[in-house]
Amino acid sequence: MSATETNLDVAVQKPKTKKMKPARPQVKPGEVEHKEPEQTGKEYNIWYNKWAGGDREDPYSNKTKSQTRCNLKKDSGLTRANTTGMKYTCLFFARGCCPYGWECEYLHTLPDPALQLPDSAKDCFARSKFSDYRDDMGGVGSFNRQNRTLYIGRIKETGTGTETEEIVRRHFKEWGKIVNLRVLQYRGVAFVTYEHEVHAQFAKEAMACQSMDNDEILNVRWATEDPNPTTKVAEKRRLEEMGQEAIKARMDDKIVNAMRSIRALEEGAAPPGDEDDYGEDDEPASKRQRMEDYEPPMLDDEEPPQATGLLSSDTLEGLKYFAQIRQKNGGPPPVVVASARPPGNVGGLGLAEYESDED
Repeated sequence: MSATETNLDVAVQKPKTKKMKPARPQVKPGEVEHKEPEQTGKEYNIWYNKWAGGDREDPYSNKTKSQTRCNLKKDSGLTRANTTGMKYTCLFFARGCCPYGWECEYLHTLPDPALQLPDSAKDCFARSKFSDYRDDMGGVGSFNRQNRTLYIGRIKETGTGTETEEIVRRHFKEWGKIVNLRVLQYRGVAFVTYEHEVHAQFAKEAMACQSMDNDEILNVRWATEDPNPTTKVAEKRRLEEMGQEAIKARMDDKIVNAMRSIRALEEGAAPPGDEDDYGEDDEPASKRQRMEDYEPPMLDDEEPPQATGLLSSDTLEGLKYFAQIRQKNGGPPPVVVASARPPGNVGGLGLAEYESDED
């Protein structure tokens, strides 16, 4: 065997894709201690999951550090959801406390943006969204706005703003691609914007009540809408492009070409197949002008169309012009249905044709 054949054999070999292993249980049953919040009021608010009026004096008193944290490299793996077709991710996997492992009915992987969820009114954990955000911008979120930005509070700054930004990026880039990161120095606040909303949903649960490098307890919530007009315009344009791509992916090419031809005729431009009829410096004339300047070729024995019935000669010429365009584009020829006229000419208003009893 020559050296050339050996090189070809090496080039043909494809890299082996690493298969996912079964997911491991993140914790043992009963290992995580579930502590009920201390009663600091008379009423318990199930919407905010706290006692009413319990955090007025000290906003940090009701926050405790999470006992577990998700590790994507070690905890990701196959579950029963990979065989049943479940597309939602396990909420407890994101929090790092799922005791079921490969027996879990939900996915134990980072949400895939290319995988379309069955219901847009639910997040990646199959929790139903609401029409509006909570007052504290916590919870699941709203289905009226696509939010990709997280508010990160209670950050302990030990250096400059650049060092704090590097720490935040290092801890949050694990959950998805970050497109924008802004740190408000001396305020302990940062805003992290992900490329996809599902990654922001996962990161919100994965980093809630976690700590970074300085043993702080993070306050992760949804960010309010950016008041910057430039950002609003860019976000609107991005959503419009996403909608157009989704529509094009579901439409048939024949329907798209037909719609383009109709739009070209309405705007007075040439159909998609008529670009060769004009030169480089020529501009396509309007539809009315082309109809007025166009003279259909006539044979020697062919007589000009005469006005018969309800259609005038100009209307007949226009119909003949569109019929020729249709044949040029490869469409079927028009079907002409000839109707038999009654013999003789009836004077007056022609009431006799309608079987009237009076003359």
